[in-house]
Parts: sequence; structure tokens; C-alpha cells
Amino acid sequence: MRIIAVFISLLFFTNLLFSQNKNERTSLNGEIQLDEVTVTSSRVAIPIAQTPKLITILSREDIKKAQVTSVMDLLSYAANIDVLQRSPRGAQADISLRGGSFDQTAVLLNGINVSNAQTGHYSFDFPINISDIERIEIIHGPSALIYGSSAFSGGVNIITKKNAEEKAFVQVASGMHNLKYIEARGSAVTGIVSNSLSVSSSSSDGYMNNTDYNIYNVLLQSRINLKGNNKLDVQFGYNDKKYGANSFYTAAYPNQYEQTSTYLGTIKGEFGSTLKFIPMVYWSRHSDQFDLTKDSPAGRNYHRGDTYGTNLILQYKSKLGTTNLGGEVRKEDMLSSKLGKEMSKPHGKYKAYIDRTNVSATLEHTLTVDKFVLSGGALINYNTFISGEYKVYPSFSASFRPWDSFTIASSWSKSTRMPTFTELFYNTETHIANENLLPEKSESTDLTFRYRHSFVEFSATGFLLWGKNMIDWVKEDKDSKSVSTNITRVNTQGVESNLKLHLSSILPILGDNSTLTFGYMHMWQDYKTNEYISESKNKLNYLRDKFTTQFNHKVINRLTANWFFRYQKRMGKYSKYVDSKNTGELVTYPSFSTLDLKLDYKVENFTVNLSLNNLYNKKYVDIGNIEQPGFWLSGGLSYVFK
Repeated sequence: MRIIAVFISLLFFTNLLFSQNKNERTSLNGEIQLDEVTVTSSRVAIPIAQTPKLITILSREDIKKAQVTSVMDLLSYAANIDVLQRSPRGAQADISLRGGSFDQTAVLLNGINVSNAQTGHYSFDFPINISDIERIEIIHGPSALIYGSSAFSGGVNIITKKNAEEKAFVQVASGMHNLKYIEARGSAVTGIVSNSLSVSSSSSDGYMNNTDYNIYNVLLQSRINLKGNNKLDVQFGYNDKKYGANSFYTAAYPNQYEQTSTYLGTIKGEFGSTLKFIPMVYWSRHSDQFDLTKDSPAGRNYHRGDTYGTNLILQYKSKLGTTNLGGEVRKEDMLSSKLGKEMSKPHGKYKAYIDRTNVSATLEHTLTVDKFVLSGGALINYNTFISGEYKVYPSFSASFRPWDSFTIASSWSKSTRMPTFTELFYNTETHIANENLLPEKSESTDLTFRYRHSFVEFSATGFLLWGKNMIDWVKEDKDSKSVSTNITRVNTQGVESNLKLHLSSILPILGDNSTLTFGYMHMWQDYKTNEYISESKNKLNYLRDKFTTQFNHKVINRLTANWFFRYQKRMGKYSKYVDSKNTGELVTYPSFSTLDLKLDYKVENFTVNLSLNNLYNKKYVDIGNIEQPGFWLSGGLSYVFK
């Protein structure tokens, strides 16, 4: 009943907005607003106004306003994304959607799945610099048909720049806690080939003991423009991280430490028009060293995971709509000192090995009839982890656009997720794994209302997600080890809403690009599980409320201000260690809010920026016992060579 009541209220508000601007379709500069921005909300690229799923888009302009140095910090400003920071500014954070866990969110780079099979903690260990990003698309809700079985609760797709619009870009920054950041990007066109190379280095001594970090990225991209609209994209990248992991995985060991490195290579083509071929080949290697106590061999373990894959999508357009047929073969393997089956002969520092192969096929058809867009399809999946079983996961969606500015959309789908290697094999001083875990299963439905106008953009979505065999690390009591187990049932309900006002049309004094944005997400869960569970790491620990506000405006001629406010309340409990003997006390998560201010002063191609994070120096935790930084001042310079 609560969802129905919320929808009635939101629909009334939407209709009120529509009735006041019924026929207005002009943009802020007087041009016709066509809503022709296309997104990959299905395997068909369609205008965002027609998409049946809720999509959050972070554009190039949004990224410039935020003045962040990592994807994780950028995503924390969106109301309907749960970012659990273990360390700020890109060292490590977990991203989840709609009450899911970090292991249930697929991470993609230009449509290629780069999610980590070892653990979702490492899914954002890829070589992307902020200057490389064209936009980020976040699809909310199960998206197995689009992104594969790892998109259990949604997916994050990072789209990089392909054209050499700028010859070069350079940015340097410095700040408190000995923060140092430098990023450089260059691009050039040679014949039919457009090339770009970006590098960055980021480091800090940390805001408290054992939170120092050093991060290095390099990404090389080439686009080969062939005849017609045919093209071939090639990417190679390297990411290296070293960081103090103060209490990252257990507060009982505050001096944890990690070193990770990632190599990534992808090739993606697009050929044809009426009948389009989209082949992809990719490989990534992620290596890590984890110290339970920094510089001590006791509790140290090593892992090296390789993911190989090939994907082919056939797309055919006709009067009957667009049909997509896809197939993917993906192999995930790992050498480890901890995870997998013990090898008869050790391979250097690695004593165990595990691998699995995932084969999937998809069929989807999208039909546009007047004001309706209808889409249906299914994913057929086979994984050697459950040998001999082929599973089918159907998906249906529809959108109705009675007026150019207003869309109603709904979807229904089923999905699954295989356990990570960590959930299956990670036995340590603090954890007990379970090799007999079952794959997670879900069924989900949602209903979305969208209103888009030159002055106002509004969206509201209600969703239901029924989960079975949900995997979590749980404790029998506060002093016991965490055990990976299948929780019988976890159901999630929620509402997500966003309102964006383009203020320059009514208050030109605020500047041409002035906006005011409000976002709110509310969720609640019910579950059935074993009575002995007293503490949950993920599934029963979810973000109940998150409210965000962003205000961008001109201060004086060349100076602009960007304000970012965030409030959130998390459900669940964590072990708070209260004395030098690491005595644990089980406590609930307190609510908190933060306010950030970014100032930019621009003269032609030269920009000076100042960042004031956590202005009122709020002490808070995102997850577990890991205190996040208070006030953090930094500033920098950037220059664009046209």
C-alpha cells in the first residue's frame, strides 16, 4: 500500500508539472529539445526518453562540476547509488544498487563486462582516468539480458571518449594530508585512426593511521574509422594501487594492507547498418597481495585472476522492429595462496587453483508502435559451477509516451548470480567460506514515471525485488567468525526519485548552466533466515534513506560554485571496537550528512579549482568500523589544449 500511495502522489505532481508546460519543447537557448541522447538500456541504443528502465546518466558536464579524481567519489553524489567508502579518492569503495551488494553490481567499460570474479571489492580496479570519461550510465534493477548474469541488481557502464576533440589536457592538484594528484591526456588523429593516451598519479599520507595510498593509471585507446559507419575500438590499460587498509575487512586487525595491479585489453568492432555485427574480445588480469598485518608474512595471501572472453551481437532492423541475438563465452580462473583447490605442485607463491566457464546466449526483440516501445527476450546461461544445468532468465519491458515530455515505463525480469571465489574459498582467522553455496536467484519488477522539459526534469520509480538463496557473510554472535551462507529469502521494496531544475531560464543572474537537483531514495527489506544470525555484512545491511542536493551557479563573471549535500541512513549493525584490547560492541549505524563545495575560476582554457570536502567536519562511517575523513581542503590547476 505504501508504494501505491507514493505513486499516486508522484503521478499527481508529474501531471501538475505537465499541465503547466503542456506544449513547451524549446531548450534554454531556444532550440528544439529532441531528447535524442541514446543509452544502452538494452542491447539496442535508443533515446533516453523511451527507455523502459530507470537510468542515471552522469555526463561530461556533471563530471567537470564535481571536480573528483575517481569514479567512486563521483557516484557518491547520486541519490540512488550506494557507495560504501573504505578509503576516499579512488583507493577502494563498494558500489551497490537497490539494496544489493557490491558483488551483485556489474561493472562495464564501453559495454564490456570487467567485473571481478574474485570479489566485487576489486571491480573498480581498472585503468580509467576522469578525463577519459564521456559519460557513465547506471542501470537500476536486474539487467541479466543486457549485461549478463553478474548484473543481479544493476550495472554501471563507463563510456570513454573516442574522438580527439582536445589535443591535450593537464591537471595538477594538492591538498591536506599531503595529497598530490597529476593527470595528463593527449589525443591525435592519424589518417583513419584516432588515438588517445592518458596517465595519472595520485597519492596521500592518509587522514589517519594506515590510510595512505598511491595510485597509478595509464590508458591507451585507438578508434579505427572504416568506410561507412564501421569502426573498431582498441584499448589497453594498466592500474596499480598500494594502500593502507585500516580495518577494511575486520576492525580486529587495523593494520591491514593491500597491493593490487590490473592489466586490461579489449577490442570491440561495429560493422554494418541494417544487419549489424558487434564482436568483442577482452582479457584482464588482476593481481593482489593482502596483508592482515602490514609487512608481516603472517596472514598474508596472494591472488592472480585472469578473465578471458569473447562476445558477438547480431542486430537486425526491419519494419517489425529490432532483433538482437548475442552470445558470450567467458572464462574466469585464479591462482592463489588461499582460494581454490590445492594444486599437487605449487606454482611459485600460489598453492591453489580454481576456474569456471560461463556460456550465455541472448535473444531480444524491440518494437516501436506509435507511442509504445515494447521489448522482450531471454538469457540462456550455462556455468561449469553448476555443471549440466542450462537456466533461462526472461525479461520484458514496455514504455508509453503519451506526450513528448512524459513517459510511463515498466519492466519485469529474472536474474541470477554465481558465488565469487572469495565466498566459496576464503578461510582465514576471521572468515569461514562455503564451497557448497548455491547461486543467487531473483525476480524483479518496477514502474517509472518520467517528465522532461527545458526547465524541469523529474523521474520517480517504485520497485520490488524478490531474492532467493542470497549469499552473505554472517555471524552467530559478535565474537564468532563470519561464515558465507545462503540466506533463505531477502525481499527489497523501494522508491527512487529525482528532480532537476534548469534555473538560468528564470534566474539568468545565476549563469547559463545553473541547475538545482534533488534526489531521494527510500528502501525497506524483509527477510527469512536462520535465527542464529546476529550480524550481517551485506544483505541485511542496506541503505534505507539517501537524500542528495546539488546546486551549481555563477558567483561572479568567471567564478562558479558547485554545492553537494548528502544525507543517508543505513540499516544493520556492525562491531565497534572500543578499547585497545579490540573488545567488540555491536551497534547500529548512525545517520549522517556531509556538505562539499567546489569553486572553479576559468579564463579561456585555463581553470583554477578549490575543493572543500566535508565542510562541517562530520565524523562518520560508511561501512563497518572504518571512520571516513573529516574536512579536506585541496586545490588544483588544469589546462586544455584545443
